[in-house]
Formats: sequence, structure tokens, C-alpha cells
Amino acid sequence: MAEQNFVDFVRINLRSGNGGSGSAHLRRDRLTAMGGPDGGDGGRGGHVILRGSTNVWTLLPFRWRKHVIAKDGGGGSGSGSHGKDGEDVIMEVPLGTILRDPETLEIIAEITEAGQEINAAPGGRGGLGNMHFKSSTRQTPRFAQPGEDGVEYWRVLELKMLADVGLVGFPNAGKSTLLSVMTAAKPKIANYPFTTIVPNLGIVKYRDTRSFVIADIPGIIENAHEGKGLGHRFLRHIERNATLLFMISADTDNIQKEYDILLNELKMYNPELLDKPRILAITKSDLIDEELKELLQPDIPQDIPHLFISSVAQKGLTELKDLLWKTINEDRGLTD
Repeated sequence: MAEQNFVDFVRINLRSGNGGSGSAHLRRDRLTAMGGPDGGDGGRGGHVILRGSTNVWTLLPFRWRKHVIAKDGGGGSGSGSHGKDGEDVIMEVPLGTILRDPETLEIIAEITEAGQEINAAPGGRGGLGNMHFKSSTRQTPRFAQPGEDGVEYWRVLELKMLADVGLVGFPNAGKSTLLSVMTAAKPKIANYPFTTIVPNLGIVKYRDTRSFVIADIPGIIENAHEGKGLGHRFLRHIERNATLLFMISADTDNIQKEYDILLNELKMYNPELLDKPRILAITKSDLIDEELKELLQPDIPQDIPHLFISSVAQKGLTELKDLLWKTINEDRGLTD
């Protein structure tokens, strides 16, 4: 996913259509000079609807489209004819999109399933024609109801990527390399920190026809929860991942210390993240031999499943897939 094409936060104006006016028409034809009321109702204004789609991965289409305006409803006419409803505007958004009030930051709706629709700005109701106001004491009402005004809101669209597994680690921990080896994704890879500055998704093919989705999230730095580095921009994406795969390089000075820092950043941002299943992958293990692996054992957190992997040498990846698949399904209450 090209960096300039990934947008995960936009502020946008939504305006629904006004309802059409009812008709105050009185029936007239060659046989009837002064007929009764036959004015039809006005059509409703167009809605602004958010629809979840698996065909879009970013909010880019709305980066420059700051105003989304639906059509007004048509007015009613004689012979009881109903006005045409205003055309709805369908905004296709990625799964994981949140609709917020920009002032209170209240979550109004969340899109988590393909085809799910949220009416973000309902159109105004059409006015009633004069047919509805006829009574025994008022035989020829010469008035009708005006259409209801549409609504106009400023809203925030925020994307939190949906994935089965989220990769958590410091910059240059090997997350992008793992994603490129295990999936068909083509993230930018280089031997320096912050190669990845936007999240990347990939589908991991597992045994037979099974698969799961993995997200490479930009590397964490200390105090990211305060907004340092890429801060909140990427931490929010971790909230949507079912399982967290912590990745720490085998050549780091202190595996336990690095793990504690990563864990603390998640805790300070959102303590609920610590309730997610966790796995530790010690990367770049092709740089060390079995003797060094044994020496590293006391430095490895004991409260989390761990394994040594090498994306370059493709070692331990089958075992990693098995462990991830098992953890994902156990968390969902499923059995293999």
C-alpha cells in the first residue's frame, strides 16, 4: 500500500437532502370544475449512508472530498402522485471504520462487516399532500405540508484496521520482512528504523484452504502513547487485532526490557489491549546458534509463549503459523 494512498483519519461534512413538499392540488378535469383535493406527498430527501466494503482499504477517497451532499426529494403533484425520493449517497468505507462526533469524540457507529450500512445523515421526510387534510368540515383544503429539512453534520471518519494478528515491535524488528515472507504483501523494507510509516495487511495461507489476516503496524517507540513518533496514529490500529505478535530481534541488548517497554506503551494507551492473547517471536535467529539461544532463555519473558524465527532463512515460520492459528481460534472459542 503506497504511503501517500493510505489515509486513516478524515473530517468530513455530511448533508442529507430536504424532503419534497406535499401538493395542494385540487382535482380538475373536463367533467369536474371544482373537485376535491388530490395532492400527493413529497418524496423524502436522500440519505448519506456508510457501507462496509472489502474492496477498499483506506479513507483516501474522502481526503479531498470534504462535503458529501445528497439530493432533495421531489414535490408531490396532482392525482395523488408521490414525489420522487432524493437519491441516496453511498460512501463505501473499509471495515474497521468508526464514525465520531468531532466535538465530543463520541462513537456514533462502527463498520465491522462487509455490506453493513449506517445511515449517517437521514434525509428529511416528504410533506403530506392536501389529500391528508380533508375532513367532514374541511372538504377542500388548499394547503399542504412542506417537506422536512435534511440534516447537516461535521463528522470524523477514523479507520482502525481489522486483522486477526497485529505485529508489535520496535522499528527494524523485522515485522515487514515477516509480512512479505508469510503473505503476498509487498511492504517497503530496508535496514533502518521507520521503514514502515503506514499499516500493511496481508493474508496468510494456512493448511488446506484456511487463512488469517496479519497487520504490519509501524514500529513503536518509547512514549508512543503520548503521541511521540507516529504515536496514536498507529496505536489505534492495534485495538482491532485479535491476537498480538510481539517481535523482538535476537541481537537486542535485553529482550525482557524491550518487551516490558512495548507492553507498557500498550497499557498506557489502552489497558484493555493487555487482555488480548500475546505471542513473542524472537526474530533474526539465524544470527545466533543453539548455544546462544540457551543463554538467552533467562532473558525471555516467561508469561508468554515464545519461539525463535528467521524470516530471511525461513526458519520457525511453520511453527509460528501453527501457534498463531491455534491462538486465534482459542480466543474465538473455536476448535480446529
